[in-house]
Amino acid sequence: MILSPSISGDLTPSESIFKGIRDAGIDFIVSVPCANLKELIPIVDKAPEIIHLPVTREEEGVGICAGAYMGGKNPAMLMQNSGLGNSINALASLDMLYSIPLLMIMSHRGVEGEPIVAQVPMGELTPKLLDTMDIPYFRPEDDVDPVKIIIKAWNTASELKKPVAVLLPIPFWRKQ
Repeated sequence: MILSPSISGDLTPSESIFKGIRDAGIDFIVSVPCANLKELIPIVDKAPEIIHLPVTREEEGVGICAGAYMGGKNPAMLMQNSGLGNSINALASLDMLYSIPLLMIMSHRGVEGEPIVAQVPMGELTPKLLDTMDIPYFRPEDDVDPVKIIIKAWNTASELKKPVAVLLPIPFWRKQ
């Protein structure tokens, strides 16, 4: 894979997230389609060191990732934050109950720059839902390398043996 430079001379947002995934040792990924993930998913799909499985619903992805973890894999799920609502029961009654780590890399829709008003309610609720479920989450800041955020989030999930989220808002993706 060729990593092309962004305007700043660094990696594009999708390339930096992929580098974080690879450097964290993630070797199994499920994905649910999202417009903001459209550049990242093909990169993951072509990576020979990662098993990539597209899924239709997030709770399905939670279950598949749990099985992958039990089979010795380091799992992550690429998803939109609206899918958090779909996966709450699976996260609580499977991953959290049985101490299964999962890295959820979320396109955080419904925040600054969101053109679709229907995305806003879930965008505002996402951090509150994660707090309610006691799921740690990270957000990229302008001065923090996204690669390091992904690695830290996976390390946190592994150490705590629970799901951890990385919320990537619309402005993050617009750097491409």
